[in-house]
Amino acid sequence: MGQRSPDVPGAGRDPFFDNAKLLAMVLVVAGHAWQPLKDSHAVWSAYLFLYMFHMPLFIVISGYFSRSFVLKPEQGKRLITGVAVPYLLFETAYTLYGNAVDGRHNDLSLLSPWYLTWFLAALFVWRLTAPLWRAMRWWVAVGLAFAVSLVGAATSVSGVLNLDRVLQFLPFFVIGLVLRPEHWQLLRARWVRIASVPVLLAGAAFAYWAKGRMTAQWAMHNHSWGELHVSWPVGVAMVLGTTLCSLVLSVAFLALVPRRRTWFTALGAGTLCAYLLHGFFVRTAAWKGWFDAAFWHTPAGELAVTVFGVALALALTSPPVRRFFRPVMEPRMDWAFRMPLVPRPKTGKEAEEAPVPASAGSRPAGG
Repeated sequence: MGQRSPDVPGAGRDPFFDNAKLLAMVLVVAGHAWQPLKDSHAVWSAYLFLYMFHMPLFIVISGYFSRSFVLKPEQGKRLITGVAVPYLLFETAYTLYGNAVDGRHNDLSLLSPWYLTWFLAALFVWRLTAPLWRAMRWWVAVGLAFAVSLVGAATSVSGVLNLDRVLQFLPFFVIGLVLRPEHWQLLRARWVRIASVPVLLAGAAFAYWAKGRMTAQWAMHNHSWGELHVSWPVGVAMVLGTTLCSLVLSVAFLALVPRRRTWFTALGAGTLCAYLLHGFFVRTAAWKGWFDAAFWHTPAGELAVTVFGVALALALTSPPVRRFFRPVMEPRMDWAFRMPLVPRPKTGKEAEEAPVPASAGSRPAGG
């Protein structure tokens, strides 16, 4: 969310990725706004459909933009200021806010992400491991990530840093790491764009059929299959099946994303801001029972809540909101880091006496 391309220093933002992130963020906010209305068959189905691919999509993109991460000093600084510090601030803010507004009496535990802050904790862990995955052949890295995902789904490890999600969503991050620019160009093929429409429609139809036949927890990857009361063969099949469905739906969604600059492209730079802020609005609405009235559980009310979610996402990604919250979303914190040393230009005498490395083209004496 809000990453700059690390491949070419100073390179401009690719409108395709900003468009994709903005549209996916709209789905995230709308999905969270629907939570109080899931008694409706249509809303529950739409909720499952969105959860099958909107976070996997973000995670694949996050992996792609982590390809050059090798923990250089500047990269380490960005990881701390752009991921760790916002996590600490918003984990604290959400805990205190929930206690004040909903009387939750939750302890402040920075090792147990609450609500949507889990993504920042997971991203911090994933990005630290990026050099290890990049050192492997792509098929080894992806295969091992799937094995780790199954281990995460087989055991209950949700206590610290939401490790269940860290492990179960890992394949999407690793797949993003091994993608290359030419892979994204495949999405431009006409047949891919045409095929994406029936794929998405089939996904929506399956979600409607699944009501009463499966739990949406399978799409959230935050429970072990023991907690979902299924045997290990069923658990393995469900984890692999939902992961494959998430990848297919993500590809279909991306194939329809505009590649040119649009009126909403610039808003794609503010997806982290919208992600971290929208929870205060939707959780307050749920805690205060604002959507308990019968009207909101009618088709007109459900449509109104959807419009609210879309408008909220667009508002929170707007430049004025981003500028206002930049000190907490992207703190500079230069005071906490050693600035890179700039080599002092050598004087004439020092330049003459400086040793010339063999790789510079001079042949060692006696060679």
